[in-house]
Amino acid sequence: MATVLPTSRATALARAFRTVAIAEACSWIGLLIGTVFKYLVVFDDIGVRVFGPIHGALFVAYVVITLVTARAFRWGAGTTLLALAASIPPAMTLWFERRAVRRGDLG
Repeated sequence: MATVLPTSRATALARAFRTVAIAEACSWIGLLIGTVFKYLVVFDDIGVRVFGPIHGALFVAYVVITLVTARAFRWGAGTTLLALAASIPPAMTLWFERRAVRRGDLG
């Protein structure tokens, strides 16, 4: 895929995308664990109060970095929509990040 950025900036953007994708997936898992503890284990919402805002911020960061990365690496609409859809099911951003690396979508 062609990029509109110099190589060093493209590498930095790809690294940022990978980092945010992994962090978003981890926060999703943390939120799910917090929810389980809230409703099934300790009946306290501390896990949700901690991971909820973290996940929310990382979700927004993932959407923004996805749109920036899609533009910089000239992803097609299908790849971009798949990347955005991957933010909805738990931990699917990990799958998409691995797919993007395998396919060369991150340079």
